[in-house]
Amino acid sequence: MLATIIYILGIVAAIWCVLDIFKKKNVDIIIRILIAVAVLATSWLGIIIYYFLVRNRI
Repeated sequence: MLATIIYILGIVAAIWCVLDIFKKKNVDIIIRILIAVAVLATSWLGIIIYYFLVRNRI
């Protein structure tokens, strides 16, 4: 049960990150796609890295 909740929270957080990435209009579309794929491929680690390191720099 707890694993299912964590899994669903991970999906929601990943979708939030991808939507946030594609809202940024000053970044090239190829870079946005690469960052989105990296976030989706690495799950929680990608979400944490995006939120704390990449989000303010792009």
